[in-house]
Amino acid sequence: MSHDSTETPTGRLDSPPTTRLRWRTVDIIVAAVLAAAFGVVFAGWNALWAATAPAFTWFPPAQAVLYGMWLVPGVLGGLVIRKPGASVFTELVAATVSVFFGAPAPLMIVVYGLVQGLGAELGFAALRYRSWRLPAALVAGLTAGLVPAVLDNVLYNAAWAAAWMLAYGVLVVASTVALAGVGSYVLVRALASTGVLAPFAAGREQSTT
Repeated sequence: MSHDSTETPTGRLDSPPTTRLRWRTVDIIVAAVLAAAFGVVFAGWNALWAATAPAFTWFPPAQAVLYGMWLVPGVLGGLVIRKPGASVFTELVAATVSVFFGAPAPLMIVVYGLVQGLGAELGFAALRYRSWRLPAALVAGLTAGLVPAVLDNVLYNAAWAAAWMLAYGVLVVASTVALAGVGSYVLVRALASTGVLAPFAAGREQSTT
């Protein structure tokens, strides 16, 4: 691991790609801490999902408005670390940590963490890992949300009417854009204001605004 000190406060990366995209030790540590914290959040969100299910018996797809929380680590990790693989790493580790709090299908949860992380990764990759503003967060939230929108309907909701499946997919994506996209962007700004992101361009940007 090498120390990359070439990121500018504006987020522009002027160093050679092989240098600016290389992970540092601090990147791994912070990504792991964020992931572990959200692994705990996931455990609580799982309980909330189960507890609120009866409130949506009138229209089960509506519960998807809560879905976006499970996609936050992938978008957040990408916005903070700003390196290829950050979204996958953070989302996967968060999913894995949540398994230790009890899960009926632990392997499936880990697999979901992987593919949802890849979904967020796709959004940042589409922007060549060079844009980290709110629009980038929204794109990553969108691409991440498409993964469970499709997978859940195929694996769990196949017995639903097509209209219900469509509504579920749309609400999953909307929730992910709002909670994981906007939410992660706001959280990065909040964390940066405390100084804890000082080693990252995401933190240095806030110190200049």
